[in-house]
Amino acid sequence: MRDQTPPSGLPFMKMHGLGNDFVVLDHRAGGVVVTPELAMALADRHRGVGFDQLAVIELSDKADAKLTFYNADGSLSAACGNATRCIARYLMGETGKPAVTLLTERGLLPCVDAGDGLTSVNMGAPLTTWREIPLARDADSLRLPLEGDPVGTSMGNPHCTFFVDDAEAVDLAVRGPEVEHDPLFPERTNVQFAHVIGPDHLRMRVWERGTGITLASGSSSCAVAVAAHRRGLTGRKVTIDLDGGTIHIDWREDGVWMTGPTAHVFDGVWHG
Repeated sequence: MRDQTPPSGLPFMKMHGLGNDFVVLDHRAGGVVVTPELAMALADRHRGVGFDQLAVIELSDKADAKLTFYNADGSLSAACGNATRCIARYLMGETGKPAVTLLTERGLLPCVDAGDGLTSVNMGAPLTTWREIPLARDADSLRLPLEGDPVGTSMGNPHCTFFVDDAEAVDLAVRGPEVEHDPLFPERTNVQFAHVIGPDHLRMRVWERGTGITLASGSSSCAVAVAAHRRGLTGRKVTIDLDGGTIHIDWREDGVWMTGPTAHVFDGVWHG
């Protein structure tokens, strides 16, 4: 990757939301072209920087900034809720504004300072038809034809949610990739296992498409909240405990709002 890296190195920021970690490239003033190969090199936790997702900030004439996301395997991701929240906090700090709008493949996402160090992002309306998720064939997204009776949802990226007795007992390293690559999902899928702790309170673990096990996932949290309400397990406003901490999801009329903490860990320069 050295030939793709400027002689002076590639500046980056390291951020995380509940342990779901990102490398962020601020390319509003221009920068190198991000390729899948470059993304994978940066993602390498031994020889690169390491991340669950890579986020690139660019200028936009429709929003405060445009975001593009890559998974650790170099594939593109249309949505990344925790990274969106982290970058929204960064831009609000930079501009002094209490709210920003970010353009992603998912569309325009409003982001606001929720107080107490928390940031809220409207991740948009969930998509639940088989073509929207997408599935390989016509199927009821509320009862997918897979062992374990999961729910299918799209938050701009596909999700498959299993409700189980104990999410802790699931061998995520085995079940996650099995479901991610099931033929039912032509674009692969994110996979969640969740159980009900109490009224409007869930415990969830996640396998992310193109990355693997992560401590948290914003879009997965939104999908789980939507699936739980559709199944009649919770109301529309839920608290979800992830491996990396707690996030709050509120499925409103204007979209699924996600609220949680962010962290800007350090800035660096990668020389490839």
